[in-house]
Amino acid sequence: MVERRKQTVQVSPSSPTVDTTTNHQEIHWLEFSSTLASVSGLIAGVDEVGRGCLFGPVVAAAVILPTPALPELIAAGVRDSKKLSSVRRCQLAQQICTLATDWKIGYASTAEIDQINILQATLLAMKRAVQKLQVQPAICLIDGNQLVKDLAIPQQTIIKGDERSLSIAAASIVAKVWRDDLIMRLAAKYPMYDLANNKGYGSKKHLLALQNYGSSPLHRKSFSPCQDRGVGV
Repeated sequence: MVERRKQTVQVSPSSPTVDTTTNHQEIHWLEFSSTLASVSGLIAGVDEVGRGCLFGPVVAAAVILPTPALPELIAAGVRDSKKLSSVRRCQLAQQICTLATDWKIGYASTAEIDQINILQATLLAMKRAVQKLQVQPAICLIDGNQLVKDLAIPQQTIIKGDERSLSIAAASIVAKVWRDDLIMRLAAKYPMYDLANNKGYGSKKHLLALQNYGSSPLHRKSFSPCQDRGVGV
């Protein structure tokens, strides 16, 4: 049996640097730094969305970007999905998926979140996204500080990865747009929770609806605001 070893990539806390006075083309992404120069092969960025939501699955995306596409995506303004408008995220997600060598979505259901906890469910969603890739990367860059358990591909965690790696930023956008689209479709079934506006997060209207109507089958019962108090949908 061939032993798979984790590849270690040292990431300097000060790299990449972002000068707020520069344009997007001057952002120093890890993909253009010496940090990843030793990596021979494709890089997959992996990120999640929905970890803090009260409703719906936690969703992850794994995205492999070809090197020639990187300048185009930088010029288009790819960055952390949280810093983009909904309309711009959708536009960029389409562009990313068109240019990507491969991309896949993985998720963990609300039942799995309640069973194994949100952290483990998040890592499971990431693992599923990577395992669905038809093109195997040389390394996966994982947003955050938690390695994905039993991943058969070398991996490296990157804290604030969606601000530092173009591949992770692209994954954050794809995951966000995919999950938002899912929640919008579910919002019609559960109109009382105002999901179209809060996307499953704990807004005031959402919390008030939980108090008045209780939780739905797709709420995370392990999260205290979703624990029924004698009512339910």
